[in-house]
Amino acid sequence: MLDAVVAGAGPNGLTAAVELARRGFSVALFEARDTVGGGARTEELTLPGFRHDPCSAAHPLAVNSPAFRAMPLERYGLRWLHPELPMAHPFPDGTAAVLARSVAETAASFGPRDAGAYRRLVEPFLAKWDTLVRDFMSLPSSGLPRDPVTLARFGLAGLPPSTWLTSRFRDERARTLFAGLVAHVMAPLNGVATGAVGLVFALSAHARGWPLARGGSQAISDALAAYLTDLGASVHTDYEVKRLDDLPPARAYVFDTSPTALARIAGFGRYYDRFRYGPAAFKVDYALDGPVPWTAPEARTAGTVQIGANSAEIGAALRAASREGRAPDRPFMITVQPSVVDPTRAPEGKHVFWAYGHVPNGWTGDLTDALEAQLERFAPGFRDRVLARATAGPAELAARNANYVGGDIASGAASGLQLLLRPKLSLFPYGTPHPAVFLCSSATPPGPGVHGMSGHNAAKAVWRHLRRQG
Repeated sequence: MLDAVVAGAGPNGLTAAVELARRGFSVALFEARDTVGGGARTEELTLPGFRHDPCSAAHPLAVNSPAFRAMPLERYGLRWLHPELPMAHPFPDGTAAVLARSVAETAASFGPRDAGAYRRLVEPFLAKWDTLVRDFMSLPSSGLPRDPVTLARFGLAGLPPSTWLTSRFRDERARTLFAGLVAHVMAPLNGVATGAVGLVFALSAHARGWPLARGGSQAISDALAAYLTDLGASVHTDYEVKRLDDLPPARAYVFDTSPTALARIAGFGRYYDRFRYGPAAFKVDYALDGPVPWTAPEARTAGTVQIGANSAEIGAALRAASREGRAPDRPFMITVQPSVVDPTRAPEGKHVFWAYGHVPNGWTGDLTDALEAQLERFAPGFRDRVLARATAGPAELAARNANYVGGDIASGAASGLQLLLRPKLSLFPYGTPHPAVFLCSSATPPGPGVHGMSGHNAAKAVWRHLRRQG
């Protein structure tokens, strides 16, 4: 009998398996697809030689993850590449605000009226970032905070809606960039704890940047899998799990799946029926004949580029997708240009480009024209650079990754109390009705993103269970 079996080889499943194997437990990992990766994969989606990331691409949370930083992933081929600017947010007038490694450079891009306010907001937390991020991404039930005073100050700043936090800014440039940071979790700007979302992304950039993995996001998953194998665990792909009986006997079972999938597999009935899935993504991967012709010079050197003319436009796009049940007329977009910093991703002189906007869960339309109209506002002539495109609406995203129910790449609505309390109101969110079955996906705290901390936290619950068993 194995000590633990993990079902699902996304970043959280891989991390949970590694954490257990590192502590001497016998572990086997099972994945339905033919390769590991989940939301961190790389594939040729358009033309030969153009390597795209079907989901995650830039990795501010991964490079700052306490779980990943404790692993020797560089030994297994993971290399972080840092663009000149982590992120840029261009405006229709050809200028841009930036999120730079330097707090001073970022503040200067907001203009003199908001530079001081931004520095006062982030600098106290940045000085204690490593401790704060560990406390923020863990749970009280998995360990006491190392710096409760700083964590409490962070809570006071971040728990209110982001619109409260941005009221300290006097001009639109800072408000717009911060609204775009919040929109990465597809949450309305006036939701609870959305201020914390924006702060985490900003502080991540200042601490360690928003890098890309050399060769694509698959490099993260491959490094985790190689490390896991060296620890003595076995990895099985092309193995779909439909029932618990499909897995070998073990003292604990850990699922990197959606809550509804776990309920179906483990026979939990309607246990997770109140778990809400959020808005979906509509994603387009491009093969380009040259770099994106941004009007703003700053956007040409940034790894990530946010697209939204102002905070009101971003807020309207989020409301349309999450509350009004329609696709926005002018979608807020997150775009990534990997080949700005990684020449291995496209043939010489060519580029890959990654872009998505938000639509309602399960939406069946085509957002391509609206996305490209937005791009043309900030990069005139963009369509002339397109050699090929691969589109993926909610149905295609869900088919590629079963955790993305209805196209929700956050594996559950990251809004309201569910941003903090997921998948249920509980001090032990990784536990389930079965004492030997655990959940470790992005549907558990700290939520979406490639950081492995949901798997790390769940593994703590699992090894306590295994120790109690002797």
